[in-house]
Amino acid sequence: MDGIQMTSLVFAGLVLAAVLVVFLFYRLFLRLFGVVLVPENHIALVNKKYVLFGKNKTLPDGAVIALNGEAGWQADTLPPGVYFWLWPFQYQVEFQEFIEVKDGQLGVVDAIDGVPLPKGRVLASAVDCFSFQDARKFLAGGQRGPQVAVLGPGVYRINTKLFNIRMAQATVVGVDEVGIVTVSDGRQLETDTGEIAGPQVEGHNSFQDADAFMRAGGAKGLQEQVLLAGRYFINPLFATVDPVPMTMVPIAHVGVVISYVGSEGEDISGDDFKHGNLVRQGQRGVWAEPLDPGKYPINTHTHKVEMVPTANVVLNWADAKTEAHALDANLSTITARSTDGFTFNLDVSQIIHIPRQQAAMVIARFGNMANLVTQVLEPVIGNYFRNSAQKNDVIDFLQERQQRQQEARAAIATALGSYNVEAVDTLIGDIVPPNDLMKTLTDRKLAQQNKVTFDNQKLAEDARVQFEQAKATASTQAEVVAAERKVAIAEFNAQAWVKTAEGDGKRKTITAAAEREVQRVNGLATADVQKISGSAQAEVVKTIGNAEAAKSLAIGSAEADVIKMKIASMTSENYASVEIARALAGHQHRLVPDIVASGGGESGGLVQVLLAKMLKDDKS
Repeated sequence: MDGIQMTSLVFAGLVLAAVLVVFLFYRLFLRLFGVVLVPENHIALVNKKYVLFGKNKTLPDGAVIALNGEAGWQADTLPPGVYFWLWPFQYQVEFQEFIEVKDGQLGVVDAIDGVPLPKGRVLASAVDCFSFQDARKFLAGGQRGPQVAVLGPGVYRINTKLFNIRMAQATVVGVDEVGIVTVSDGRQLETDTGEIAGPQVEGHNSFQDADAFMRAGGAKGLQEQVLLAGRYFINPLFATVDPVPMTMVPIAHVGVVISYVGSEGEDISGDDFKHGNLVRQGQRGVWAEPLDPGKYPINTHTHKVEMVPTANVVLNWADAKTEAHALDANLSTITARSTDGFTFNLDVSQIIHIPRQQAAMVIARFGNMANLVTQVLEPVIGNYFRNSAQKNDVIDFLQERQQRQQEARAAIATALGSYNVEAVDTLIGDIVPPNDLMKTLTDRKLAQQNKVTFDNQKLAEDARVQFEQAKATASTQAEVVAAERKVAIAEFNAQAWVKTAEGDGKRKTITAAAEREVQRVNGLATADVQKISGSAQAEVVKTIGNAEAAKSLAIGSAEADVIKMKIASMTSENYASVEIARALAGHQHRLVPDIVASGGGESGGLVQVLLAKMLKDDKS
């Protein structure tokens, strides 16, 4: 049983070994019988060692690849499959994997065989050879050396004995970038006409079809045309691409373009401008129309863009002050000498403005803004203030600073206007006079301040005196009012006594007139009685009675009128006082009492006096 098992194991081992040997050496076995098995994803490159029969036994002079059955590496390759009669003693077979060009790459081809390149050419012209997969067709007219055509992404069956393939990355131009192209092949630039870059030609698909570029007459060297953002399969042996940032014109600026390429343009600046030429866009020179704020794909190798600020620009002639634009970085404090021989320093700020329409003229005249500052602004403003200082003393210059500033503004505006620059304002900053003169000014200022202090103190004392006077007046105001009231009362009393005296005079006049009237009436009545005859006693009696009645009526009326007139001439209380006084006088009473008692009011005073007198007499 053990022997049988052992025999079985030995047999199985031998079979397995035989299978392994066959598996390992089957190609060798097949190869011995002239059979070649080309696997997938491969091609077979065939080298014919010698030729047994025929005329073409060796390659022509200079040839590397056999086209007509000569000995050597054959132009034709074997795709995947089984091939016979390739005896190992006559044919050498090598397997070559397919050439794969991955995405984002390109295959750069160099041909080992072909027609020599023409003189002056760097790259071989393109040949329709199925992307270098048909070696026989390529060798029918293709040129040896670096090929202008490239392989795009894909898989290729290429005879690597004829073509060397190397991988290169595709050209990528990023966002906000432009690709500046330099071409290594094409016609020569016409330097005698000032051509420094190849003009733009059409039909080359952004330099990806190099052969079309050269057929169209493209020139080698720097190109005017640029590439925008994107990915390009450009043969690196044909052209190199340098990505640079796009030209950005910021807000409050314009970009004046200086073109070094293009046709000779006609000057459109006008007869009045004699400091340079302005041309239209696309021509060589300074473009009259500037670029407004934005981004532009400008070829910075063939064009230059000078930024010109259109907003107000401040320039400082001061050692320790510089604006962000740095145009005044080299400007310093102005040192001037006055007419009295003193040297002093002053800081000046100049505000300028360049209109958009004048920007190209400024660049045509000066080249850039820095030259404008150094060639015009610095000497004009510096010399103006030095000349102005020599006409004034330092103290006068300090004291009349505002006037000096206004004069400077007008003079500098006129000077800069001839340079296509508007002067907005001129400002005099810090003025630093000599130390000795500064001490004199300080002492003078202190004296002026002391005088102001003394004047203020005097005004304060005057105000205090006025305050004390007002205070004293206010404290005696009550006594003044009381005295004034007493004077008014005395005046009222005097006027009352005058009115009383006037009333007495009028009363006496009226009384006398009344008595005369009574006497006249009585005389008339008596005369009438005497004239009456005794014709009738009754008539006499009647007449007498009527006369007596008329008399009484006349007397009563007269007395009543007199009383009315008396009352009208004075108040009723004064009239009563007068009558009481008359009555008392008739009884021989004293009108002036020994003691006078005064009441509160003005009327009735005499009555009270008389009543007091009567009471005194009664008591006595």
